[in-house]
Amino acid sequence: MKGPMRSYYDEEGDFLEISVGEPTECYAEEVEPGIFIRFDKKNNQVKSIGVLDFKQRARTLQEIILNLPLKIDFEAM
Repeated sequence: MKGPMRSYYDEEGDFLEISVGEPTECYAEEVEPGIFIRFDKKNNQVKSIGVLDFKQRARTLQEIILNLPLKIDFEAM
């Protein structure tokens, strides 16, 4: 995952998506209930992670520590 990191939040749908790099054609897998990972169709690299019911999972900004099913090496970016 290389490139600019972007976040998008849909308040009506309570959906947070964090993506890295330029948009590409992707497919998604639900790895846990309400947690989606999008993969680039050409090279299977992780492009984004989406969290459904984000506000229910983190009641305040201080509580935004989510156990996500992946590890990101920010030093490699």
